[in-house]
Amino acid sequence: MLLDVHMPGGGGQAVIEAVHETHPDTRFLALSVSDAPEDVIQAIRAGARGYVTKTIAPDDLVAAISRIHQGDAVFSPRLAGFVLDAFAGNLPAGVSDDDPDLDQLTTREEEVLRHIARGDTYREIAGRLHISIKTVETHVSAVLRKLQLSNRHELTAWAAGRDLL
Repeated sequence: MLLDVHMPGGGGQAVIEAVHETHPDTRFLALSVSDAPEDVIQAIRAGARGYVTKTIAPDDLVAAISRIHQGDAVFSPRLAGFVLDAFAGNLPAGVSDDDPDLDQLTTREEEVLRHIARGDTYREIAGRLHISIKTVETHVSAVLRKLQLSNRHELTAWAAGRDLL
């Protein structure tokens, strides 16, 4: 499956996680305008088998899709370096390693957390993520419980301390 990394509703990571629940053998090739290390690493951690930028030539894209289908991994040398560095623990500046607290959140919960930390209202978050206000409230409650925080202010401080704003 070829997917754009930056899509509404959780982006490519949310799509990968949702599809993997019902079709675990699906292979993903991430496509993006971004070649930022954090985007590459996030896509690979979510389960993508490769990552290419939208500057890729059409014939190269067809070849990359074919290679992913055959089980290979596909990266340009520069992007492959980000992945290798991440696994070696040598992450580029601005890219954090796994955070056990953050890892316990679902993709949607992390997304809601980031919106709350930026000061968005429940109504604004619901509109941006195309979910109900009640669903936003449910996600916020789950985030607060999992992170053992009491309110939005503590959540914002927690997120700011991890550069998640």
